[in-house]
Amino acid sequence: MANVPLTFLAIGPILAGLAIALASRPITGAVMVDRLLSWSVLVNIGVTDLVNFVFHVFFGQMSAAFIGWADSPLQFEVGTASLGFASASFIAAFGSFDRQLIAIIGQASSHWAQPVGTPTRW
Repeated sequence: MANVPLTFLAIGPILAGLAIALASRPITGAVMVDRLLSWSVLVNIGVTDLVNFVFHVFFGQMSAAFIGWADSPLQFEVGTASLGFASASFIAAFGSFDRQLIAIIGQASSHWAQPVGTPTRW
């Protein structure tokens, strides 16, 4: 559980590499960027936030203890926010660049409000 984001950070480019290898030839730079961005949005944001949702909502006490929080209704709030980011990412993953950018900005902005030095929400 400690390395869920790191694990998915590694899986995203691997899946993108496979998608690039299976793409029709000739493979252009645009195709490579598209595959990398699509799989990164799907795996690095979507799947990671889906896992975050499951742990914060269904295993809230364990999740809170793991990251040094007291168990509280905040667990459910963080979990449902993660479900929203995961849903947006699943919709955006293979859509237009604009949708992918919205998914990335939405997820990234959730980390901007976190005070420096506090544990991450993963």
